[in-house]
Amino acid sequence: MKIKAICSDIDGTLLDNRRELSPRTVAAFRKLDKNIPVILASSRMPGAMRHLQEELGILHHPMICFNGGYVLLFNEGSAAPAVIDSVQIPVSMCAEIVEMAHGTDIHVSLYKEDNWYAPQFDKWAEKEERVTKVSPNIGALNAVLGEWHATDTGAHKVMCMGPEQEIADMAEALTRKYGEEIYIYRSKSTYLELAPRSISKATALELILKKNYAISMEEVMAFGDNYNDIELLQAVGKGIAVGNAREEVKAVAAEITLPSTEDGVAVAIEKYLLQTESR
Repeated sequence: MKIKAICSDIDGTLLDNRRELSPRTVAAFRKLDKNIPVILASSRMPGAMRHLQEELGILHHPMICFNGGYVLLFNEGSAAPAVIDSVQIPVSMCAEIVEMAHGTDIHVSLYKEDNWYAPQFDKWAEKEERVTKVSPNIGALNAVLGEWHATDTGAHKVMCMGPEQEIADMAEALTRKYGEEIYIYRSKSTYLELAPRSISKATALELILKKNYAISMEEVMAFGDNYNDIELLQAVGKGIAVGNAREEVKAVAAEITLPSTEDGVAVAIEKYLLQTESR
């Protein structure tokens, strides 16, 4: 099998124990044939991925944001990216999620395009800002929802952060009410991420390949670690789980590499595309 494209998750997969790109990972990506598209696929917003693209030397490659809800193509010479897909959670549902969190210790953040809206700069917002290197727009969420009602728009992602038990209760309540309409994903015991159920990293990758490259899903090598990567690893020709991946992800992977903290993605790229021995 000839690998003609790479698609990788970010958090828990590509980043090291400092939540950064290691020198070995950067070196491996920068040594790749420039004709190989490298597509980052994450639940992150564009601004939280762009600096990683710059470090890897792939600023003009496509980007899958919000688990597939917002897909961007960057063209050389163009100031703004081209949006090739955009799927949102309806504003009425966003408003109900915000209302459900009222009276709890749950922090709700709303994401639309490259904007992050948070009700206050608390410990949850501070942590996300530190990790993603993006700052939130602080203000009343009801004001944001009012604007969205007026323009008939919604959120690409809703993220709830809070005490473990309250997050578990919120996940259960949302699953009962909206389980068939939104994807309800606990990325951590204290994090709950919500996205439209009609999208995924796999559907977004297939769309990119069809629109921009003469490459099939069978010719892609993809990396992941968590539940939202399962469909992606199953859909490509070589789906690789990092060593720290959830057992359910390892079970569907064609191969398991080293953990993210031991440069597992770089090791696999060296093995299959750079013909160098893993150190």
